[in-house]
Amino acid sequence: MTIIEKYINQTTKAAPLAVFRIFFGLMMFISIVRFWTNGWIEKLYIEPSFFFSYYGFEWVKPLGNYTYLLFIVCGLSALAVAIGFRYKLAITTFFLSFTYIELMDKTTYLNHYYFISILSFLMIFLPAEKYFSWDAKRKGAIDVVPKWSIDSIKLLLGIVYFYAGLAKLNSDWLFRAMPLKIWLPGRYDIPVLGDFLHQECVIYAFSWGGVIYDLSIPFLLLWKRTRVFAFIMVVIFHVLTRVLFPIGMFPYIMIVSALIFFDARVHERIISGISKILIVISSATRSLFSKEGSISKGDRSFATPAYQSSRLKMKKEENRRTPKWKLTLLTIFFGIQLLLPWRYLLYPGELFWTEEGFRFSWRVMLMEKAGYANFKIVDRTNDEVFYIDNSDFLTSFQEKQMSFQPDFILEYAHYLRDHFATQGKEVEVYVESFVALNGRRSQPYINPSVDLAKQQESFKHKNWLLPFKDEIKGI
Repeated sequence: MTIIEKYINQTTKAAPLAVFRIFFGLMMFISIVRFWTNGWIEKLYIEPSFFFSYYGFEWVKPLGNYTYLLFIVCGLSALAVAIGFRYKLAITTFFLSFTYIELMDKTTYLNHYYFISILSFLMIFLPAEKYFSWDAKRKGAIDVVPKWSIDSIKLLLGIVYFYAGLAKLNSDWLFRAMPLKIWLPGRYDIPVLGDFLHQECVIYAFSWGGVIYDLSIPFLLLWKRTRVFAFIMVVIFHVLTRVLFPIGMFPYIMIVSALIFFDARVHERIISGISKILIVISSATRSLFSKEGSISKGDRSFATPAYQSSRLKMKKEENRRTPKWKLTLLTIFFGIQLLLPWRYLLYPGELFWTEEGFRFSWRVMLMEKAGYANFKIVDRTNDEVFYIDNSDFLTSFQEKQMSFQPDFILEYAHYLRDHFATQGKEVEVYVESFVALNGRRSQPYINPSVDLAKQQESFKHKNWLLPFKDEIKGI
């Protein structure tokens, strides 16, 4: 306990946390603007008539046209986080609004959305506003923060990378190069690199290189001697990922997040560069309203790190011990992050087939699934049998995701049951389903004799799933 208490009471320069806050807020603001300008709010949350819910969060639904207001709140709170304006309120608002957006329809689930949610939750408890922020200008800056506050971000990034690497230790990824063997040849149109992406040796190099990268990069970033090399690898890896796969802002978010591993001197230089940009912007703005175009002393003091040292408050009460409740909460938080990816061990069958315990476990781009689901309705009142045209109820994107994920199939079956119940019909819902996994031939997926209308969603194993007729060895 003495060692733990000693570590908890250690402090370090606040600059890395300030830089992380700035880049995180800006990246999130750009992401929200990008989402809006691409028309995805309307396409994903306004146009559909039905939305797939996470178990236990069925009450979280899009808000109609007010969904735009939700995105505005999320974007503005991200900008407030970046400048450190009312930071605690801003980061809490961002966490709640972004997580609500993520929970509105699980059709759009991505690992990096989950990463942003848990990272923003963690940041609520970090003193990221103490240095180079609007709040610091008002209340007085503090140039030191608890060391654990920066290390906690490093730990979360390390978990993401290392668990992603562990997940790749399976026979499909290592010895069949799946699903890269399906995806990479399709990128032949990429200049220079596209000519090589159909070659098997290149595909296997990407496959094994991805494992080595994910498992080693957290440790290479931690070690000072390999940090610069590791950061170069981070940039190369994520730029390649962005070029090869359409995964939005995530590569850039991971690149700027990796800066947290560098020591404070690097971040102080970044802050100095940002300060110079702010001075130029302030000067240009002032020139629009005054002939002189000069910057007052007060303006300059906020734009440069000089104000940090001139107004620095080094009172002992500002560096008091971290409250026990906060340490307890963060311990629970990281305990969940370490254990949650292993919950799949509680379920029988092949994880990639059943997907029970697949989400929220950093299993990134590990499988290519395609499915077919034909729903048969039996009307008990008159024994009428008819089949559903899924496009009558789902968008093409929703139908694609539904066709190979069992919880989607079950929820959709319940929706059909309830839909016909409003017409005074009591129906049974059956499905003929086939799924192809990582280049294999399609196999029957759902027991066609089970009435899904009677099956209840829960955390229990879905025993109406048919077994996988192959084996994927590994973690």
